[in-house]
Amino acid sequence: MSMNRRWTCALLAATSLAAPHVAQAAITEREAALEARLERLEAEMQQLRADLAAAREDQAAADTRTQEALASVTAQNAEVATRVAAAETARPKTENGFTVGATRFTLGGYVRVNAIASRWSEGDVGVGALGKEFYLPQHIPVGDAPSSTDMTMMARQTRFSLGAATPVGDKEIKGYLEFDFALATAPAGAQRATNPYTPTLRRAFLQYDHWLIGQEWSTFQNTAVLPESTDFAGPIEGTVFNRQTQIRYTTRLSPALELAVALENPQTEILSSASPGYLDLDEDRLPDLVGRLNWSSSLGNFTLAGIVRELRSELGGDKHTAAGWGISGSGKIPFGPDNRHDLRFMATYGQGIGRYLGLGFVGDVMQPQAGAELAVIDNFAALAALKLGWGGTLRSTFMGGYQSASYPGGLLVHDMANKRAWSAAANLFWTPVEHFDVGVEYRHALRETVSGADGALDRMEFAAKYSF
Repeated sequence: MSMNRRWTCALLAATSLAAPHVAQAAITEREAALEARLERLEAEMQQLRADLAAAREDQAAADTRTQEALASVTAQNAEVATRVAAAETARPKTENGFTVGATRFTLGGYVRVNAIASRWSEGDVGVGALGKEFYLPQHIPVGDAPSSTDMTMMARQTRFSLGAATPVGDKEIKGYLEFDFALATAPAGAQRATNPYTPTLRRAFLQYDHWLIGQEWSTFQNTAVLPESTDFAGPIEGTVFNRQTQIRYTTRLSPALELAVALENPQTEILSSASPGYLDLDEDRLPDLVGRLNWSSSLGNFTLAGIVRELRSELGGDKHTAAGWGISGSGKIPFGPDNRHDLRFMATYGQGIGRYLGLGFVGDVMQPQAGAELAVIDNFAALAALKLGWGGTLRSTFMGGYQSASYPGGLLVHDMANKRAWSAAANLFWTPVEHFDVGVEYRHALRETVSGADGALDRMEFAAKYSF
C-alpha cells in the first residue's frame, strides 16, 4: 500500500469517529434555540392573556359606564316627556298656533249664525233692542198691548280669540284677548244693506304663576254650569253672569280643592222711585271682594263662591254707602254611559248683588230720591239643566231659570221695576262632522213687574256654528 492510501484511510477513520459528536452538538444547539423560542412564545402568550384580561376589564367598565349613561339619558328623556305631557295636558286640546321668537301664539273662536223667531204676548220690542237677538227677560214687554212677532237672522255672535305664552324661567307668562260683536249697538238701518257691527271686548287678561290680572269672568261666576244653548247665555235670569277687570290669586289647597280670591271692579246700580231704569253714578271707591272654592270629586265638580261689596252714591255733596253680600253654590254632575249625560245647577242669594245676576235684571240698591239713604235689594236666582246624550252625534238639554227680588219695605217702588222672571227651554243639537254644530231650541219665558203686570215670550231659534 502506498503512503497516500494509508493517509487517506487514516483520515476517513478519524472523520467517521468525529461525525457523531458534531451532529450531536448541532442537535443540542437547535433544541436550545427551540426551547428559547418556546419560552419567548409562552411569555408573549402570558402577556397576551394579561392584555386580554385587562381589555375585558376595561370593556366591562366601559359597558357599566355606558349603561349608567343610558340610564341617565332615559331618566332625562322621561322627565322631558313628563314635562311635555303636562304642558300638553294644560294646553287646550283644540289649541293651534305659531311661534315667533320665544312666544307661542294661538288662535281660536267660531263663526256662528242664528235665526230667531219670537212672539211677544204683550206688545213689541223696540228696533235694535238686544232682546230680539238673545234672551233678556228685562226686555219682555208687559201690560195689555197686542201681541207681536218678529224674525231676526244674524251672525254677530261670531267670536275670535288670540292667546300668547312666553317662557320666563321655569314658568310662563300668558296673555289672552277675546272679542265678538254681540253687544254692539247696530247703526240705524243696519239691516237694510250691510249689517255692520263693531267688535266688542269680552276678555283681556294676563296670567303669571298663580296670578290673573285683567278682564275675565267674575270669580263669583261658575261658567262650567252654563248649559249648551242656541241662545247667547241660556237661562240668564238664573245665573251669575259678569265679566270685569280684576286681580285674582288662585292656589291649590289639596289635589281636589282649589281656592281663588279676587278684587274686582266695583259698580253700584241704583234704582229710584221715579224710574224703572238704573243710575250708574260711578262713585264707587272700594273693589268688590270675591272668594271661590272649587271642589272636584268622583261625583262631579262643585263650586261655592262668596262676595262682599261696598255700595255707594254721591250726588250734590251727599254721600251714602251700604253693604252688599252674596253667596252662590253650583255644580255639574256627569252620569250615564261614558258620562255623556250631566246635571247642572246654580243657586244664588244675596243683598245688593243685582248687577251680578241676569245682566242686571234687578238693581243693587234703592235710593228713593237724591240725598236719601241707600237700601239694599234682596235677590234670589237659580238655574237647573239636564243634558242627555242620545248617543253618537245627538244631544239635548232641558233647562230652566228663575229670579226674584224683594224690595225694602216702606219705600215707594216704581210700578215697572222688575219683580221676577223665569224661563224654560229644550233643545236638540247635532254634530254631523267635527267642529260643526247645528241646533234648534224652543223657549218660553215670563217677566213680572212690581205692579203685577206681566208678559211672556215664546221663541224658536236655530243656530249653526263652526269652531276653530
